[in-house]
Formats: sequence, C-alpha cells, structure tokens
Amino acid sequence: MNIQSAVIEGANVLKDKSILSAQLDTEILMAKALGKNREYIILNNDKVLNIENLEHFKKLVQERARRKPIAYLLNKKFFWNNEFYVNKNSLIPRPDTEIIIEQVLKLTKNKNKLSVLDIGVGSGCILLTILKERKNFYGTGIDISKNSLSICKKNAKNLLLEGRSKFYKSDVDKFNLGKYDLIVSNPPYIKRCDLKYLESDVIGFEPTMALDGGLDGLSVIRKVIEKSSELIKKNGKFILEIGFDQKNKAIKLLNNKGFYINSTLKDLAMNDRCIVSTKI
Repeated sequence: MNIQSAVIEGANVLKDKSILSAQLDTEILMAKALGKNREYIILNNDKVLNIENLEHFKKLVQERARRKPIAYLLNKKFFWNNEFYVNKNSLIPRPDTEIIIEQVLKLTKNKNKLSVLDIGVGSGCILLTILKERKNFYGTGIDISKNSLSICKKNAKNLLLEGRSKFYKSDVDKFNLGKYDLIVSNPPYIKRCDLKYLESDVIGFEPTMALDGGLDGLSVIRKVIEKSSELIKKNGKFILEIGFDQKNKAIKLLNNKGFYINSTLKDLAMNDRCIVSTKI
C-alpha cells in the first residue's frame, strides 16, 4: 500500500468517528509513523510503505479514533515560538493561553532581571516561554504533580533554560519561598459538575487534576490569589487565566487581596479569559 492509499483509509476511519480534522490528523500521524514531516507525506504520496511503517501508522490511527489527542500521540505541542514535550501527565498547551505571554511581553518591555513565579506550572509552557523571550529573567515553577514537574524539567533542558529556572513540588498553600516581580497562573477552573461535558479528547485523556476547579470552579483560584498576594512584591504584576464566566467573582477576590485590576482580556472565541492586576 502506498502513502496516499493509507492516508485515505486512515482519514475515513477518523471521519467515521466524527473527527473534524480527520485528513490533517491522518497526514500528521503518517509523518510520525515514518519519522518525516507532513510536507514529505504530501510530496511522496505514491511511495510504497513497508509492513512495519504501515502497522505503526494503523496503530496511531486507531488510538486517534479512540479520541486520544494528537499532542499525546506525537508527545509534542507547539506553543508561542517553541515546541514542548507533553504526555498524559500534563495539560496540553492551548493557543488561548498565549494571551498571558502577550501581556507579559507588553508589561516587561524595558524590564531587567525580574523574578517570575508560575503557580501550577504544568508542562512549563508559560514560564519557559517567558524566560526564552526575556533573556535575563529568572523563573520558579511550582506544581503538586511530580510527573508534571519532570515534564517541565525536560522542557527546560530542551530549551536550554535549566540555569534560569527552578521547580518545586508543592501545593500552592504551602509554598513560601521568595518574593516575585511577576506571578502567572493558569489554574484548574472548571466546575466539577461540568467536567463530564468536556470533549472526550479532553476529559478522557488530560489530567483531571489540571482541570477540576472544585464545586464552584474557583477553589484553586482562591488559593492562588491568596498565596500570590503574599508572594508578590509591591507593584508586582499578577496575570491569571480564568473560566469564561468567572471574571466578576475573580475580580472581587483579587480586590479583597489588595490587587488593582489593570485589564481583562478575551480569548480567541471572545470569552473572558485573563485578568491582569497589580499589587498595591
């Protein structure tokens, strides 16, 4: 069987499972099976596959048909300007989270040697992207997941940022190390009763710990705001990602802990997604 025939067959399997990106996903999985890029697949569609590559491809298609996310099948996800290693132990970086990076870069245009804390660091995509863009900033990441931290350390090593980053396994309540110029956080913020409505790609595969925001979706956000108010320097900036319906409640929590609200930002779907604040 040649590449083109296998891709057509694979795309049909995914279409039968109502996967909207069936064609693109299939080409990406063929590239993975052959250890090539997608361009190679498109330009060499008459190349005959050996048995080993064909079996590997079919296995990947079957996993995708079960809704396993492409990022986990490839063990990588592109975010901002870099590729990040990911596996089932960390949330997959989302394009909407790049809003945090945009804001940080605007706010720190002429700043030097800032210390940055990322609460719930996950794959490290936020913190490490900031450090990559700001060559003399120093970063600290905390997470309660040991597995997440090992992914983060791997990404720090891949991006040559080991010298400017430190990571700690800690619950946000118990972390008391240092004072920070800038704090960022993308905490779990989905109401527990809403988890079952998430797409099966998400709830079936991504870590529930990184999604579950408790009964009202704000239980982790409350902790993060409280701890940030203790760890942040006066006039320090705090950038928080929130759920689409949490803006007013989050602003109230921030105000109660001495934060002035600079702006709220919408994501690509025009939902409220991010709050920028200053410790006063």
